[in-house]
Amino acid sequence: MRSIISVVGKSSSGKTTLLEKLIAELKKRGYKVAIVKHSHHKDDLDTAAKDTWRFTKAGSELSVINSLDHLAIYRRMDNYFDPQDISNFVLWDFDILLTEGFKSSNYPKIEVHRNEQGQELLTDPKLLLAVVTDKPLDISMPQFSHDDVAGIADIIEKTIISQNNVSDLEIVVDGVPAKVSPYLKDVLARTLSAMIPDSQNNGEVKNLHISLRRKH
Repeated sequence: MRSIISVVGKSSSGKTTLLEKLIAELKKRGYKVAIVKHSHHKDDLDTAAKDTWRFTKAGSELSVINSLDHLAIYRRMDNYFDPQDISNFVLWDFDILLTEGFKSSNYPKIEVHRNEQGQELLTDPKLLLAVVTDKPLDISMPQFSHDDVAGIADIIEKTIISQNNVSDLEIVVDGVPAKVSPYLKDVLARTLSAMIPDSQNNGEVKNLHISLRRKH
């Protein structure tokens, strides 16, 4: 399962600025990073009168813009996607998924704190990985200054990424991870890996994504 960690905090605490620095630091360390921002608003991200907007209005469930250097996907939703659902949907070749928000989720969290906003934290201590603060708090929890991006990346690398940096096979059925025994995982992983020609991937398969869709 892909590493997912949520950066949370009160409004104007510095979440976005921290994430900008953290993305750059993790990328410098060789990781492929993706990010999902949680919004409480029904933002109309696809601008009216644009081609993709017209396709959506015509009834398309999903529209994609593919340019020389970007891929943008627009999908109309009736409710929020969980970060893991988003990961299963489109992010299979990334090492870590960072989120801004999703404070009610059960993913490990880094909370960004400003002393002027009070001492109370938003996160359940059981889910709290670390606190980024401008003034040390009286809690037994790793704490970092807003500028200590390397230290924050270190704790993510040691406690989150390293735990998931093992060979694994995951089967997702209609967006829901299926329970598979370790023995069957091993058999399937070996079988599927053997089906890929060595010359196609220089002898190493890092990520393998297979989609099966039944016809109605």
